[in-house]
Amino acid sequence: MFSWAALPMEWIGNSFAGLGQAVGQAMPPGELRDLIIKGGIGGVAAVVTFLPQIMFLFLFLGLLEDTGYMARAALIMDKLMSRVGLHGKSFIPLLSSFACAVPGIMATRTIDNPRDRLATMLVAPLISCSARLPVYALMIAAFIPPVMIGGFASLPAITMLSMYLLGLIMALGTAWALKKTLLKSGPPAFIIELPPYKIPSLRSILLLMWERAWAFLKRAGTVILGASIVLWFLATYPKTEGGTAVDRLNHSYVGQAGRLLEPVIRPLGFDWKIGVGLVASLIQREVFVSTMGTIYGIQDESADGGNTSLAAKLRGERTADGRPTYTALTGICIMVYYVLAMQCFSTVAVMRRETNGWKWPLFQIGYMTALAYTVTFMVYRAGLALGIGG
Repeated sequence: MFSWAALPMEWIGNSFAGLGQAVGQAMPPGELRDLIIKGGIGGVAAVVTFLPQIMFLFLFLGLLEDTGYMARAALIMDKLMSRVGLHGKSFIPLLSSFACAVPGIMATRTIDNPRDRLATMLVAPLISCSARLPVYALMIAAFIPPVMIGGFASLPAITMLSMYLLGLIMALGTAWALKKTLLKSGPPAFIIELPPYKIPSLRSILLLMWERAWAFLKRAGTVILGASIVLWFLATYPKTEGGTAVDRLNHSYVGQAGRLLEPVIRPLGFDWKIGVGLVASLIQREVFVSTMGTIYGIQDESADGGNTSLAAKLRGERTADGRPTYTALTGICIMVYYVLAMQCFSTVAVMRRETNGWKWPLFQIGYMTALAYTVTFMVYRAGLALGIGG
C-alpha cells in the first residue's frame, strides 16, 4: 500500500497544489480567496491525497472475497472466536468492519443468538476501518522514517500493521470481557457453507474499488468540505490587527476552544490543535486530517497556502524554545487513540437503529472513549520513560 500508492498520491498532491496556485493567481487577495484555497481546497486535498491507499486496501480485500476464501477464513477463525465467547459467524461482520463498521454492524443480523450479536456489534468499531487509514497514513508519513527492518519489511508498514493488530486484539479482548460479564452465554455451534475456490473476477474487484472510492470522494465533497469551510471561519474569526498568523490563529474561536480543551488532552501528549481535530472528527474520523490541513493552511503566511505537504508541516512545527512540537511518540499516540475511540456519528446512528434504543450506543461511546484515553495515556507515559519523545 505504501510503495504502490506513493506515486499516485504525489500526483494528487501536486494537482491540488497546482489548483491552489491557479486560484491564487486568478483571484484578487481577500477573504474569499483564503476561504477557497485554505479552507476548501486545503482541507479536501489533505484527505483526498490518501485515496490511492484506500483503493489498494479494497483491492486486497476484493481479491480475498472473490476467490471464495472469506468463508474458509470464518471457519478457520471459529476456534479463536469460541475462546472469546463468540463463534465463526462473528468473523464476517468483524472482517467487514475493516472497510466500515456500519455494514459490519448490519452484517450481524445473521447471528441468531441476541447476546452474541450484541457483543459483536459493540466491538465492531474497534476494527480499523478505511476512515482511519488517512489518519494512520498522515502520522506515519510525518513521523515514522522509511527504514527497512530485517531486510524485508519497512518500519512504516510494520507500524500500520501494528495499528490493525491492536484494533483486532482489543476487539477480541473486549468481546471476551463482555461475554464473561454483561452478555454471558455459551457460543453456539457454527455451520457454514463453503463456496468453491475460483479465479477472482477483475470486473467485480474494480467495481468494488470504484464504489468505495466514489463513496470516499462523496464524503470529501460534502461532509469534509463543509467541515473545512466551517473550521476556516472559526479559525479566522474574530480577526485581530497585526501579529503573525500563529497569533491570529490563537485568538480565533478555534484557538480559544482548543485552549479550553487542552488541559484534558495534555496528559496524552496532545496540544490544542490536535484537540480541535479530535472534536471535529467526531463526525467522521478522516475529518481529523482535513482539520489539521485547514489549520496549517491558515497558519501558513503564503497566499496559496504553501506547497509543503501537511506531513512536512507537522514534522517542522516547533515550540517557542525551538524543540519539535510533535514527535514520533505524538504520532503513535494519535494513531492509538483513533484505533480505540468512537469517532463516527454514522456508526452511532446504525447502533441506535439496530438495538432500538440509546442504551447500548451510549455504552459503546463511553467504554470506547475511556479505553482510548486510558491506553493512549499509558502509551504516552511508557514512551516518555523510554525516551521516545516529549
